[in-house]
Amino acid sequence: MFIKFNFIIKKNKQTVMETTQKVKIDAAIRFEEPIHCTQYLVDGELKIWEGGTSDVFSTIYTENSKGKVGPTLLGSIPDMETDAALDALNAAEKAFNRGQGAWPTMKVKDRLKCLEVFAKKMQEHREEVVELLMWEIAKNKADSYKEFDRTVDYIYDTIEAYKKLDRKSAKFDKQAGIHAHIRRGPLGVVLCLGPYNYPLNETFCLLIPAIIMGNTAIFKPAKHGVLLITPLLKAFHESFPPGVVNIVFGRGRKIASPIMQTGKIDVLALIGHSSSAVALQDLHPNKNRLRLVLGLEAKNPGIILPDADLDLTIKECISGTLSYNGQRCTALKMLFVHESIVDEFNARFTKAVDALKFGLPWEEGVFLTPLPEPSKPAYIQDLIKDAKAKGAKVLNKKGGQLSHNYSYPAVLYPVTSEMDVYHEEQFGPVVPVMSYKDINEPLDVMAASDYGQQVSLFGRDIRKIGPLVDVLANLVCRVNLNSACQRGPDVYPFTGRKNSAVSTLSVFDALRSFSIRTFVAAKDNSYNNEILDALMDTKDSNFVNTEYLL
Repeated sequence: MFIKFNFIIKKNKQTVMETTQKVKIDAAIRFEEPIHCTQYLVDGELKIWEGGTSDVFSTIYTENSKGKVGPTLLGSIPDMETDAALDALNAAEKAFNRGQGAWPTMKVKDRLKCLEVFAKKMQEHREEVVELLMWEIAKNKADSYKEFDRTVDYIYDTIEAYKKLDRKSAKFDKQAGIHAHIRRGPLGVVLCLGPYNYPLNETFCLLIPAIIMGNTAIFKPAKHGVLLITPLLKAFHESFPPGVVNIVFGRGRKIASPIMQTGKIDVLALIGHSSSAVALQDLHPNKNRLRLVLGLEAKNPGIILPDADLDLTIKECISGTLSYNGQRCTALKMLFVHESIVDEFNARFTKAVDALKFGLPWEEGVFLTPLPEPSKPAYIQDLIKDAKAKGAKVLNKKGGQLSHNYSYPAVLYPVTSEMDVYHEEQFGPVVPVMSYKDINEPLDVMAASDYGQQVSLFGRDIRKIGPLVDVLANLVCRVNLNSACQRGPDVYPFTGRKNSAVSTLSVFDALRSFSIRTFVAAKDNSYNNEILDALMDTKDSNFVNTEYLL
């Protein structure tokens, strides 16, 4: 197989991709045959879909057997309809069975065994999933392996976190003459919708804690990064009881919408855009009963103080703004630089941006890769054009150079509030820079923003940093000192204010987000004490026990 790799030339003052050169793809990552997925998982059965399908393409261009160059056909997935979605819902509802199902009433140690079995089976498909991460969403090889391994680690870390949580609950409390046995119980049926940028890790950060706490789930993969779930269907099927995990494919309006309209969803777990979350909430007839676990958009700023170490700052800002092409909710999406150092920062930062290597995901040393959304290059170009029309300049030489699947990172300066890039979460390779004189200027922007996830603060003077931290901690949920914004480590809280999140995700917090404190209480008298003793001796209840999980 050969790939058409584009080279940039200039024509009529416009940057376009016109010439191509054939580059042979290494056999180790060659996409030999399309994967036509016909299976889906409902009620413990790998069913065959016989309806319509949707083709899955990579934005990486290849030459087919007929010599035609274009997006690579990776395969197809079921384009499922409402009836199939409702079948999945019914299966999840039946498995939960109003809290009486085998899964929600199962001993904790037995649920954990299922998760351990799944993690082992998942690891058998590491190479397949990594290959699909590179082809489907153009994530570079190092980051693709990192996402897979991090997801497996997350599963094992969640298992250990639940053991600790259960050990703390393996006792009775007594207050005011009342014995209480307090544990965390499941909420019910969860609709799980993950994002395309981390289709494995972010999705499993919803799905795994949801099911480990005894809930049952319907899971619909994102539009991009969907095929990589197919190697894991059998693992899910072989690891969990019927109806605990139900996996369906298709458009949100055909799958998620009718499920929400039933009012039978107890938890909406979504990582995506707030508009999608609001639209789905509005479909639920009993919003007051709906638990929300949401990871949404962000406009994380970097604030660079006059005494910042520019070598360190630029390194972190490169990673923060352009890691995975800036397609991260945790990306730095606005840089505020003090006016006394803005010229030096811009000169050094733009040089570093232009030095970044663009190429195919599997090439060694590649930092920038094709964009998985076909429409994203045009969107980035529109942001650049709007900013330039309103007074900004593209500072770096390569900024905005365009191909069929990529727009090279553009550093824009000076950015003002009249520009679209000031307001929108660009979620791609464009870096807006603003200068400030008074520290209240970026603080005012943050306070007025619809978002409040994280901030990066670069500087050295603790007399300035100290008071700033106190303010920033009340505007966002994570303040990063001299480092880029990020999700991990997964044991730390991951959440946000305003439109950025609802609930908290982390190894520990997610267990709480997908559960509720519930307990058995009894007055302290001989009659009740005899019953409680008998319950623990006979082990007739999986809830009332003081077994200690090692």
